[in-house]
Amino acid sequence: MGRRKPSSDGPINIDSDSEPEPEPESDLKCSISEIYNDQLSKHRTCWMHVLAASKAQRQSLTRGETEEIKKISPCFLTFSPHRQRSTRSVKQKNVSREVSRKTQKQDSKTCSVSRRKPVPVSRACRVSPKKQKLGSEAFECYFENLWKSFSEDKKTSFTYFDCLWFSLYIKPTTTDKVLTWIKKKHIFSKKYVFVPIVCWSHWNLLILCHFGENVESKTQRPCMLLLDSLEMADPRRLEPNIRKFVVDIFREEGRPENMNLLRKIPLLIPKVPQQRNDEECGNFVLYFINLFMESAPQNFSMEGYPYFMKKNWFTYESLDCFCQELYSSAK
Repeated sequence: MGRRKPSSDGPINIDSDSEPEPEPESDLKCSISEIYNDQLSKHRTCWMHVLAASKAQRQSLTRGETEEIKKISPCFLTFSPHRQRSTRSVKQKNVSREVSRKTQKQDSKTCSVSRRKPVPVSRACRVSPKKQKLGSEAFECYFENLWKSFSEDKKTSFTYFDCLWFSLYIKPTTTDKVLTWIKKKHIFSKKYVFVPIVCWSHWNLLILCHFGENVESKTQRPCMLLLDSLEMADPRRLEPNIRKFVVDIFREEGRPENMNLLRKIPLLIPKVPQQRNDEECGNFVLYFINLFMESAPQNFSMEGYPYFMKKNWFTYESLDCFCQELYSSAK
């Protein structure tokens, strides 16, 4: 039996359940923008929004259901308590702003020097980029600029999913819509597919390798890479949702592969460089994408694994330089 269409009276109503006319590839971003592109795009599907929508529709949720929603629908906004600020705190904030302005000017001068004349990395990156956790809107902005920097020849073997598709997929009300978007990406004609994942307020990078190949092949078969810059967060906890995600993608495409074999596609988790604080995971995912695009083998196989994806894959100085250049290009 086919999967039952989600009810339209769930906590998130993206659009009607009627089958739309097929959208061209260029309209995928438009579909996403209709949901998220406003001044509170980071907040539209966080747990507070979901609970508020449920309450408005008089849907009662248990404590356990509420806690689960909080886990899979993090809120990236921070709120200050509504209280009168003291004169001292205002002065401190003004001083902080002034220091920030000076730092930005110094950062701008440093980047200008590095573009005009090559200098050692250690000198060019004395000013670190702002340490802040990336929300989905900021991540998408930086990623789009990064993707444009790659040559057309390089991009022919790669494609990517929107950074919110995976988190939307695991919500029953939007599962079918996401699978429809993915179908338009033609991933089985690509060697590599980048799937940025943000769950539990943490960014990971899933890479689907050679999904167009025979799953029973002994020389060239599909596999998955999960790159996590915070191993203590236990990346394996994503595996059940990832495997269900993959099976649904194959089923949606009408592929003939045996579902039991699909569930056995290797999920590899290489030992990659680890973040220095709890704010850098988004930056690491962007840099993983950048370096993987540059170094990915023509044909990924288990024999060469983990290839270049090791603990010493890159230096933190090169990561900081990358982030500075990426941030400045988005201004």
